[in-house]
Amino acid sequence: MSFSIDLENSFRANGNRELALPMENYMKNNFSFLGIKTDKRRALMMLAYTINKKEVNANYREICWKLFNKKEREFHICAIDLLQKEIKRKYVLEDISLIEKLLVTNSWWDSVDTIAKYLLGGYLVQFPGEIHKVIERFSNSENMWLNRSALLFQLSYKEKTDFDLLKSECNKHKNSKEFFIQKAIGWALRDYSRFNPQGVMEFVKSTNLKPLSQREAIRNIK
Repeated sequence: MSFSIDLENSFRANGNRELALPMENYMKNNFSFLGIKTDKRRALMMLAYTINKKEVNANYREICWKLFNKKEREFHICAIDLLQKEIKRKYVLEDISLIEKLLVTNSWWDSVDTIAKYLLGGYLVQFPGEIHKVIERFSNSENMWLNRSALLFQLSYKEKTDFDLLKSECNKHKNSKEFFIQKAIGWALRDYSRFNPQGVMEFVKSTNLKPLSQREAIRNIK
């Protein structure tokens, strides 16, 4: 595919090993980086996109999956950015399979949180009848990143958040020893506290959450 070839050539030509090292350290050396800063990465992606727009419009799902399986992290983030750009309000029911594959492939907080909030969250806005089936499956999975996604998918829902569902998910995972789950519980509750601080405070007081989850949940409640 021309887009993928153009993007890879451009990315590799603009890599900087001196920048890559601190990026890799920040990500606990879970991934290799080319060393391209965010603004530059986005500019290079848009240049390749503009040249190959017709091809991308017709094949963005396949292109994104191909990019997500490359070695360097910049390609993974570019894949997510591209999919967000192309798929908004154009989901099909089968897209949940692609979203799940992205969540469990090359998983770390930076990719998972964006996918959960914007792609999973957007998918379930378009298909609200799928919410309980998808979230129950993700929540019951042995994959920690799917569990985290079930907690975070409503981050963009604001006042439309299903608080009962959020509380149910928090209760289900409140005893988890996983840092990323404890943090997600607190983050999801803190985000919703902007719209229902009393409800969040009452839930925290009546629920035996882990200390990290408690601190994060009520951080912004005065």
